Amino acid sequence: MAKVTTKLTDKEIKAAKPRDKEYLLFDGDGLRLRIKPSGSKLWLFNYKRPYFSKRTNLSLGAYPSVSLSHARKAVIEAQGLLAQDIDPKVHRDDLQTKEVALTEHTVENISRQWFELKQHQVTEGYAEDIWRSLEKHVFPRLGSVPITKLTAPLVIEILRPVEASGSLETLKRIVQRLNEMMNYAVNCGLVHANPLTGISAAFKKPSKQNMAALEPAELPELMAAIANASIKRTTRCLIEWQLHTMTRPAEASGARWDEIDFENEVWTIPAERMKKRREHRIPLAEQALTLLEVIKPLSGHREYIFPSDRDPNKPCNSQTANMALKRMGFAGRLVSHGLRSLASTTLNEQGYDTDLVEAALAHVDDNQVRAAYNRTDYLERRRPMMCWWSEHIEKASTGSLSVSAIPKLKVI
Repeated sequence: MAKVTTKLTDKEIKAAKPRDKEYLLFDGDGLRLRIKPSGSKLWLFNYKRPYFSKRTNLSLGAYPSVSLSHARKAVIEAQGLLAQDIDPKVHRDDLQTKEVALTEHTVENISRQWFELKQHQVTEGYAEDIWRSLEKHVFPRLGSVPITKLTAPLVIEILRPVEASGSLETLKRIVQRLNEMMNYAVNCGLVHANPLTGISAAFKKPSKQNMAALEPAELPELMAAIANASIKRTTRCLIEWQLHTMTRPAEASGARWDEIDFENEVWTIPAERMKKRREHRIPLAEQALTLLEVIKPLSGHREYIFPSDRDPNKPCNSQTANMALKRMGFAGRLVSHGLRSLASTTLNEQGYDTDLVEAALAHVDDNQVRAAYNRTDYLERRRPMMCWWSEHIEKASTGSLSVSAIPKLKVI
């Protein structure tokens, strides 16, 4: 004959005293009360897990915060789940996880987690641009939205004003960044799928535009403009430094004295400052070294070669050269990044090895297999090319480059 369990009463529970060891009081249907030596009384539901032969306990709370009647109701709810082959403990954990997701797994919070990884994969300036775009266009209306509630129509609606403003390139980048963030969430198991995949199709596409750059024959005009412009010496040196070294604006403006090896005449830009996160070495021609001598009295005692006017302990803005070129009358014709294009076009017209030109520009081979095996930067082979380029700039700046002396292809 089955053992009959006598139901507990509130009077019996209140009268239960702690002992040297914890013990149990049984109410039936798997409900039991654990009495601890400390005097605390905890409700437990003991049940057999679905699909498993093992038994386990589900905590229902402490008495008297959870009364006897509430504990019995909780058991009835748990038994209802068991009848559907649902484990009550797993069900509770799922509910708690969903609740946490609603409060903690918001667009802004997950974006911060994603950005912690992303910022180490790009340059400091680009990382700042990423976060600034999210703060300006995404977080004001989507920051507190749980990522589980994020939908394509919602994001498209939020980003329509950016499209209407004509900032299509900015819009494209925001969409890319949101997709990266959501892919991160998928990989972390926070959502099952990325609902933003393909939303770029809902917006206008930015038209591809090459960086404004001068033709090789226009170099003398540029050098004359730089020489006669009413700009600070630091800015003039920066523009010429970028031109001679063929570097990107942020790489040039952020140059540090400790990156210069005067003995070997090499400027080494560390990987963390490069777009492709690979160290870049640049052989310095005599003219580039002279530029350093010119600016040394102004910044030789500081960390950065081209310090900021507002805070000399920081580098000048990467847009400094660009703004100066605009004021010099080159708006729409030349941007500072276009100085690289000017150098590339000139050197390619002169017949220099494409690999050397691409290495000078710190371009990574699109052929991933070839790039993996070809790790050389052709430093010594680039020296004659960089010397020729600096001499070419020097000739252009002194006005000795006449029509009859327009560069013709020569044997290298």
